[in-house]
Amino acid sequence: MEEKYQKIKKIVEKESAWTDAGHDINHVIRVYDLCLKLAKNIENVDFEVLKLSALLHDIGRAKEQKDKFGKTCHAEESAKMAQKILKKFNYPQNEINEIIHCILSHRYKTGVKPKTKEAKILFDADKLESIGALGVARDFIWVGKNNAGMYAETNLKEYIKENLHGGEVNGRIKDKTKHNPFFEFELKSKQIPKKLHSQVAKRIAKERVYYMKSFFDRLKKEIKGKI
Repeated sequence: MEEKYQKIKKIVEKESAWTDAGHDINHVIRVYDLCLKLAKNIENVDFEVLKLSALLHDIGRAKEQKDKFGKTCHAEESAKMAQKILKKFNYPQNEINEIIHCILSHRYKTGVKPKTKEAKILFDADKLESIGALGVARDFIWVGKNNAGMYAETNLKEYIKENLHGGEVNGRIKDKTKHNPFFEFELKSKQIPKKLHSQVAKRIAKERVYYMKSFFDRLKKEIKGKI
């Protein structure tokens, strides 16, 4: 396992070199470590499936980021790439299927719900990575990459109607330059705790969201010159 793991890790590092700082190999390792932390509280976890799923969950991210038309889903692309890699290393198909399910279900927009313990752990770990101080940092990395704004007075309901496909909260962003961390927090980040599976993950998420709210409340006051 260890020799195969190191070889697969090198492949992931190579692919991650083309991603932004919010989704690079450091993100992958943080998710990997969070998966192991959450798994300590859950019985009968298949750690080989969990570790490989965490390692490969974002391997298709660079292809999504290079797609200017926004038609590539990194979870679906990661699943395809993982299938080929794992076959190359002679993993049994039943194990590959478990890993593919974890990868596909770690993202909301695939429409695949996490059903196994390993899939739920990966989902929780990946979502925890997007909130808290890390979430704030990644939000502003996104702002810089997409030439987006820091803050806007636009009414949230108007923003959803005008800049999200279908006028729905989970719709794809039409014009990324009109998005900002405040919208991201209201539309996505603050909703995360109730979508997680384990009680440990929910507890961590609530604390991280509390921090984010405090940060954005403070930032808004500074932007408006109130403090």
